[in-house]
Amino acid sequence: MKRLFLFLLATSLSVATFAQTKWKVDPMHSFVNFSVKHSGISFVDGSFKKFDGEFTSSKEDLTDAKINFSADVASINTSVDMRDNHLKSDDFFNAEKFPKMTFVSTSFKKTKGNGYALTGKLTIRDVTKEVTFSVVYGGTAKDQQGNTKAGFSASTTINRLDYNIKYDPTGSGIAKDVNIVLNLQFVKAK
Repeated sequence: MKRLFLFLLATSLSVATFAQTKWKVDPMHSFVNFSVKHSGISFVDGSFKKFDGEFTSSKEDLTDAKINFSADVASINTSVDMRDNHLKSDDFFNAEKFPKMTFVSTSFKKTKGNGYALTGKLTIRDVTKEVTFSVVYGGTAKDQQGNTKAGFSASTTINRLDYNIKYDPTGSGIAKDVNIVLNLQFVKAK
């Protein structure tokens, strides 16, 4: 009986130690931003106001994290309605036909300190390409309600023409490269 008890105790500790932990993005404390050079002399900044994401991990260093993220294309905001409507059109995102951009991770590798390389498949319109984000893990903390939260900053640069966004293909008015910065806070599932 004593052996059975010890076996069950060891098994439950092993399962608890390696159990998948699920985290959900906290939209009130997260931001999905982009910046693109305009006319070769300045930058236009924008963001997506509606997005969703989650990750699961069983390792404390998060190197086994599986990350899924999506942004609602129609929620694009550059603070100019006319420009936002143009970005929603077929010249750019075609929000009606392709309402979401998605990212699904394929690896999350620790680089140095709190740095990680997050690689995965980014889908914009009808094109999926592999991209790698440089990620800084800010750590975890408990909020006033006792929820555990984790913070990350992730950045990458993509070529918009790779995703069938063909408006101004020369890049003379709107640059080809788009800088993406995500500042994300996740809440641990209870």
